[in-house]
Amino acid sequence: MTTYFDIITVTSFAALVLAFFQFTDRQTRTLLHFVLSGIVFAVANQVGNAGANILAGILILAGAAYAALVARHSQP
Repeated sequence: MTTYFDIITVTSFAALVLAFFQFTDRQTRTLLHFVLSGIVFAVANQVGNAGANILAGILILAGAAYAALVARHSQP
């Protein structure tokens, strides 16, 4: 991990895994929504490493907000 985008996105992905197991009903549909957030984090990492810091920040915030909404609506 060489950039701060690597650290932020990997930490966000680890938080997704933790949130899936701790705060959701563990259904396949919920997992697919979390995979979508994970893809957004991966894209944000690539965009941030390419130099578009503002767009990467927006993507990270959007992915985290979407994951929070999904976790809130799929509590057991």
